[in-house]
Amino acid sequence: MSEGALRMDAKLKLKLEILADAAKYDASCASSGGAKQNSLRSGGMGSIEGSGICHAYAPDGRCISLLKILLTNYCKFECAYCINRRSSNVRRARFTVKEVVDLTLSFYRRNYIEGLFLSSGIIRDSDYTMEQVVAVARSLREDHQFRGYIHLKTIPDASPELMEEAGRYADRLSINVELPREEALAEYAPEKDGRRIRKTMGALRVKIDEQREEERKRPAHQTPRRRFAPAGQSTQMIVGADASSDADVLTTSTALYSGYQLRRVYYSAFSPIPDSSSALPLKPAPLQREHRLYQADWMLRFYGFALPEIIAATDNDMLDLAIDPKLAWAMRNRHFFPLDVNAASYEELLRIPGLGPRSVKRIIASRRWRRLRLDDVARVTRTIKTARTFMTAEGWHPGGSLDAAHLRQHLLQGQKQLDLFG
Repeated sequence: MSEGALRMDAKLKLKLEILADAAKYDASCASSGGAKQNSLRSGGMGSIEGSGICHAYAPDGRCISLLKILLTNYCKFECAYCINRRSSNVRRARFTVKEVVDLTLSFYRRNYIEGLFLSSGIIRDSDYTMEQVVAVARSLREDHQFRGYIHLKTIPDASPELMEEAGRYADRLSINVELPREEALAEYAPEKDGRRIRKTMGALRVKIDEQREEERKRPAHQTPRRRFAPAGQSTQMIVGADASSDADVLTTSTALYSGYQLRRVYYSAFSPIPDSSSALPLKPAPLQREHRLYQADWMLRFYGFALPEIIAATDNDMLDLAIDPKLAWAMRNRHFFPLDVNAASYEELLRIPGLGPRSVKRIIASRRWRRLRLDDVARVTRTIKTARTFMTAEGWHPGGSLDAAHLRQHLLQGQKQLDLFG
């Protein structure tokens, strides 16, 4: 083992293995695991045997590495879709508050991580569990002056006082809505209350908004105090565990974004778990479905699409797995195309498959100097193969290809090489 490697006893190492693995099912911290090609024994900087590392984005847009663990995977709840449910036959473990604090500091000092993502099963009751989670963040901030990123998974049934304290120490808070429809939540997780979850989200939004308003009004000479959850709140939905359609999922997401100002809704494709309920599917949900939902989510948040437009481009309220939702919309709205890249507005150009916000901004900046040709557009986008079918440029027109019977097959061939979203 190298001189700078992290040393831990066998008992603590086993806890980390169990509770990092149990945390991987929570998608609200972006990717669920770090690369495992390097081990402590290899001496690589930042390697911790692949246990517990996830990658998330900080409020300033940086991609950061987090220690992603559960405080414990013991849980008194019996959520049918959860590997850590009360009746599950899995190895159980529980960290002490001090163990989580010490692990976080040890990893941080060795530059393995830049922060902590902490969740937990429900032990004793919601307040007791939340007290333990908050105690970790409090100790890091107050006892050790920890300035790294902290994301806490909160428990909606916990007291408002504990939630407020969590927000004082954490950069981001999250509460999982779990399933797209409340009827499904009542069936698969009867001990959870969808109304209570949304009430807690609402309370967090009010507190976040209040803190932002205070910050806005703060005189320039005053030292700013730490804001309440400055990175906002997020949530997660499991996709494919129940009969909810993609339209159901996106409808719920849209309501959450508008009603609670969430920073992010994460989608997690359902994967069968051992000894699960017979009501659950036997096969996992396609990962491509999860991917398409993220693409549709971006269309709603960053591309100016309205929910009815996306739903209208689905088949039986399900997104097309073969092509991305932006291309699916374009193929069903051919009357909108082709668009002239030398004259169309920013909002119009964003609707061209294969062009994203960065590419469109470059196009608009470039055309101030001259009329753009197809080659000019090709230089500012990842690929021109799909985009050229829906646009005109100086010396370029797609001709009749837009209405050709082979259009879908032609574009699918291109997407086998690159999933063009833009």
